[in-house]
Amino acid sequence: MSFENRKVLVVDLDGTLLRSDMLYESFWSAFGRDWRRPFFSVAALARGRAALKRHLAETAAVDASTLPYDEQVISYIETWRGAGGCAALVTASDQALAQAIADHVGLFDEVHGSNGGLNLKGEKKAAFLEQRFGNKAFAYMGDSSADLPVWQRAAKAITVNASGALRREAERVCDNVEHLATEAHSIMPYVKALRSHQWLKNMLVFLPMLAAHQLDPPTFLLSLLAFVCFSLVASSVYVLNDLLDLSADRTHPRKRNRPFASGSIPIVHGTWMAAGLILLGAVLAMNTGWDFLLVMACYYLLTSAYSLYLKRRLVIDICALAGLYTLRIVAGGVATEIPFSAWLLAFSIFLFLSLAAIKRQAELIDGAERGTLTAGGRAYHVDDLPIISMIAIGAGYVSVLVLALYINSPAVVELYAHPEVLWGVCAVLLYWITRTVMVAHRGHMHDDPVVYAAKDRISQICLAIILAFVLVGALP
Repeated sequence: MSFENRKVLVVDLDGTLLRSDMLYESFWSAFGRDWRRPFFSVAALARGRAALKRHLAETAAVDASTLPYDEQVISYIETWRGAGGCAALVTASDQALAQAIADHVGLFDEVHGSNGGLNLKGEKKAAFLEQRFGNKAFAYMGDSSADLPVWQRAAKAITVNASGALRREAERVCDNVEHLATEAHSIMPYVKALRSHQWLKNMLVFLPMLAAHQLDPPTFLLSLLAFVCFSLVASSVYVLNDLLDLSADRTHPRKRNRPFASGSIPIVHGTWMAAGLILLGAVLAMNTGWDFLLVMACYYLLTSAYSLYLKRRLVIDICALAGLYTLRIVAGGVATEIPFSAWLLAFSIFLFLSLAAIKRQAELIDGAERGTLTAGGRAYHVDDLPIISMIAIGAGYVSVLVLALYINSPAVVELYAHPEVLWGVCAVLLYWITRTVMVAHRGHMHDDPVVYAAKDRISQICLAIILAFVLVGALP
């Protein structure tokens, strides 16, 4: 199409049209589909960044319709075109991805991206645009310091969410500059990405200390350090999981508002967050002891395996979830050097298997209400709901049975002056497990039953009653 006598607006993709970066989008998409892709990507990178982008574009599955677009940038392009101008999408992202995005947006007269050999960025992009449209014959909208050579050759520079320093640099190289601020900078999305509410699960590391009635300050401090380590490592895994689940989260009515899925945090920041959190957690774990560090490593490896593969496997996924909960208890025992109780481990395995099944039950019910026959990224079908519910009920009741047998064991007499009072705990747990399964069955369950229980008033009352029974049973 001819651009003669028409004002040309050239738009960058990453960080400008999109509140994301297609290099990282395609990397995490490919990684989520096949855990071997990072190794193949290293081989592709040896041939250059353009070759890497082409490799990832061919192996990723990115849905252009769900990507986080900047609506104000789109509105700017529409206004430009409405005034008789043309728009071209020119990006360092691969041509195939750029074309798919342009087709979805439907506002561009031309699309140009990296082609596997040429990385269309910086000076190379500037030279291409000058040759294509002429010097000072186009306006350019971008967001990074790599765009400075382009702005130098542009008739107008349009910055998008640029820092103060970059704005000044743009004004230095171009006489006509416009600054767009389409998003507010805030630390809250980063805090949200840590999922601190999920740290409630990590309080399980205190259970060995409480079960053994070792409430002295040194034991408490060791348990507290284990809690902090687990929280850091768990947040690293949550960030990793969000990056791997970008496509699935963007099609979910609630999860699409997560920081990475919505674009409120750049994906590149998430990549560094995941690495930084695991590193900090590992350093603290080493101060606790090498055995504890080994448990933390097992937790991270199992969680990563779950995120990459196990969560898509039938039954294995809920067994892995139960194992991850139980590992928290094991970590608490290792950190404090409290011997493992076979009763505690057996009780926790069955209870957490029940909670994992409730989690899948809630996902299937939620999907059924939205007309989806399968849970996104999972191996279950809506027809599996009766079996999943039976697993939840059955495993929960067996955990109560284990507790009942424990109450009648010789070990209880050494710890509790009135062990018969603990039968009240069994009654409350039977009620709570049954009610929780019913709540999930009716579609009122949070995505995670532990988080739901922490916010649910009835669950809070049940916990208070259980603690009262334990306290009365332990008093002389």
